[in-house]
Amino acid sequence: MGKSPSQVTMINNIVKHFPISDNFANVEFKIPKNVYTTKEVDALIAGAVAKAREIDEASMKKHNREATIISMILGFTTLALFVDGLLRMLGIIPPFMDLNVNILDKIEGDMLLKLKTMIK
Repeated sequence: MGKSPSQVTMINNIVKHFPISDNFANVEFKIPKNVYTTKEVDALIAGAVAKAREIDEASMKKHNREATIISMILGFTTLALFVDGLLRMLGIIPPFMDLNVNILDKIEGDMLLKLKTMIK
């Protein structure tokens, strides 16, 4: 369905006298001088993806190295504290802050008591 000539005239009149701001009137619409082809865009995207993969690999290497160092420190500290506790329980290292956890003295005392009762 077409428009009547009076409708076309009315629309043209509205468009011609449509209020436009001064800033919009001063805008120049230019077609960009550099236009990329599909192949060029694909090459740019492939380059960006390759660069992102390199950055990702480098950050993963750094993360793995730092995580390994932290794990080594935590493992060494845990082992050192375990050995310290074991040596204190065996009486090789003296008590710390009067917390005596020596079990050898208790075992020795119990064994001597059992031997004395067996001998009598």
